[in-house]
Amino acid sequence: MTGSNGAGYERFLELWSEVNDLSRASAVLSWDQETQMPEKGSEARGRVQSTLAGVRHAKLTATELSDALASAAEGVEEGSVEAAQVREARRELDRISKIPESLARDLALAATRAHESWRRARAASDFSLFQPDLEHMVGLKREEARLLAGPDGRPFDALLDQFEPGVTEAELEPLFTELRGRLSSIVRAVTESGKAVDESPARGDFPMEAQRAFGHRVAREMGFDFEAGRLDLAPHPFCSGFAPTDVRITWRYLADDFRSALFGIMHEAGHGLYEQGLPLEWDGTPIGPATSLGIHESQSRLWENLVGRSQAFWSWCLPLFHEYFPGSRDVTVDRLWPALNTVKPSLIRVEADQGTYDLHIAVRFEVERALIGGEVEVRDLPELWDVTYEELLGIRSPDVADGVLQDIHWSFGGFGYFPTYTLGNLINAQLFVAAKDALGDLDAMFARGEFRPLLDWLRDNIHQHASRYPANELVERVTGRALSPDDFLAERARVAEEVYGVTV
Repeated sequence: MTGSNGAGYERFLELWSEVNDLSRASAVLSWDQETQMPEKGSEARGRVQSTLAGVRHAKLTATELSDALASAAEGVEEGSVEAAQVREARRELDRISKIPESLARDLALAATRAHESWRRARAASDFSLFQPDLEHMVGLKREEARLLAGPDGRPFDALLDQFEPGVTEAELEPLFTELRGRLSSIVRAVTESGKAVDESPARGDFPMEAQRAFGHRVAREMGFDFEAGRLDLAPHPFCSGFAPTDVRITWRYLADDFRSALFGIMHEAGHGLYEQGLPLEWDGTPIGPATSLGIHESQSRLWENLVGRSQAFWSWCLPLFHEYFPGSRDVTVDRLWPALNTVKPSLIRVEADQGTYDLHIAVRFEVERALIGGEVEVRDLPELWDVTYEELLGIRSPDVADGVLQDIHWSFGGFGYFPTYTLGNLINAQLFVAAKDALGDLDAMFARGEFRPLLDWLRDNIHQHASRYPANELVERVTGRALSPDDFLAERARVAEEVYGVTV
């Protein structure tokens, strides 16, 4: 304990561990709701989640914890692990002190109810089934944002800060403006080229169990530890890390196209590798979790896209593909690779290609900031969604299931979450350049099925630091420069040139 009050510091960590255990219990119940819970269990589950949220809030706002934190902070040396623990704890206590316990309970109960109505609404493609619960959730989130922002702050910034500490709407607006312009230029050039990619190598008859076994095998080869994790089917892919020794990932599939399942599993396994790589000695402490969702998304999207969609990866993976799907033995890397790197506007975010993916995020950024700001209401969302999609991607959904209801995030109140996907894309591109500089020929390693060097580099440079450093500081420490969209846009231009022959 460098310069800190030893007894006070230890008591502070004990109390914090109890709070963390409550968060884990809630997370396990959320995982179960997605994967195992019968539909009629939602009301009872909501009450339990509300109770846990209330108990957690009470523990976080208790005088004993604030006194222990004050004692722990005495004499802490700047830049030390202890100083980081104090910083992160103060950040959480400052946030929770602005939220009454009743609101914390209401949000937990509303999330459980909204999730179930979202599932029914999406299955029926009927927005009206979700609208009342979403209206309630939006009202609660507006109130939460108002309380967190205070009289001089911006409500949407307060929601962004929960997922990406320090990021503001004012910073994101010019970033998305630049990305919209540059990515739209690539999409336009591809469209005008008239070249169409043959996607038939990625389509066919892909039985569910074979897809699961294939994805499981690839995740294991990436380094995901299935003795400390598991893979389950769910309506929307996600990763839940309860501890580095207990990480759950989920998947979904299309029977006639293997890409959705494989890249979804690689994406969630990338999240899972980060969770499994967090330091056990910090588990249950304020700096134990990942530092931000942008960093988290950088890990998932790096494995999914920069590894999984590379020609080198498929030089190694193709024999496995043939093994699990014998009907695809005529597929070659040269035929398959373009089908994994298309640039084509589509409706579904999680199945979008990398040339258009961030335009999907731009839609959500525009819609959410208007909704939280009170410029639009929930009843306006289906039309606003379609209009914004038509403006940015030139397409309109034929139904709400593939439109405004396609994502799970709003059902659990995840407003401000979506921009972290784009930040993750920018971060992963910059990290990948740094990894290549440090490790040499990554393509040669991937072609041999050697993924451990990259994983070890990520463990050393990202995972082991957990939340010790803020995200922007961590990126600069690892890459030697501030975050920029340049590497990401260069990669997008390179792929467009190699697949479509266009130069932008």
